[in-house]
Amino acid sequence: MIADADELPMRTLIAASSAVAVVGNVLRLGGSEGNARLTGSTGVLLLVLLAVEGFTILFIRSLISMHVFVGLLLLPPVALKLASTGWRALRYYTGSRQYVQRGPPHPVMRLVVAPVVVLSTVVLLATGIAMLAVAPRGGPLLGLHKASFVVWLAATGIHVLVYLPCLPRLATADLRRGTRVRSAWLRLGLVAASVAAGALLAVSALHLATPWLDWVRLH
Repeated sequence: MIADADELPMRTLIAASSAVAVVGNVLRLGGSEGNARLTGSTGVLLLVLLAVEGFTILFIRSLISMHVFVGLLLLPPVALKLASTGWRALRYYTGSRQYVQRGPPHPVMRLVVAPVVVLSTVVLLATGIAMLAVAPRGGPLLGLHKASFVVWLAATGIHVLVYLPCLPRLATADLRRGTRVRSAWLRLGLVAASVAAGALLAVSALHLATPWLDWVRLH
């Protein structure tokens, strides 16, 4: 009994150390290269989903249900993308050697384009969600949703053009055995989980769009 009591603090310390190691691996995701790959993979996923969402805008009267579904589906992948880029910024500004050596984005992208992309994305998605919670109508909320989309489209277009050349390598590196780095399957799992969470959210909340179906078709 005494031996067991003496061993308990050591076992607790080992368990705590293991938990810290697991959390550390989740956050690091293979260092700066792994972070870049997660950001790239999520970026490709978002390009596909946003292309579908953009298509629904062209035929919004007949595709309003799909527009709402994809908009809800986008929420977890967008959150994952913001988390990965935010983690990179945090590690860079706190002096992590890997991230410092990788260097910051171009000053224009970092100080102008990126903040506009983030802010317009948050406003665009937030107003879209808010519209599902109110009775269908025009007004400031709908106007802000449309205005934020215009700003978002311009800023995101610049963002995509700048980073598009490196996306194929980053998005496929963890799929090739010879180019994988630590936590490759965890990164791929996070991307897949974001899609699954988005699909579950979209299916669960799609009924909230029903009042908008008739309104859009009549206006």
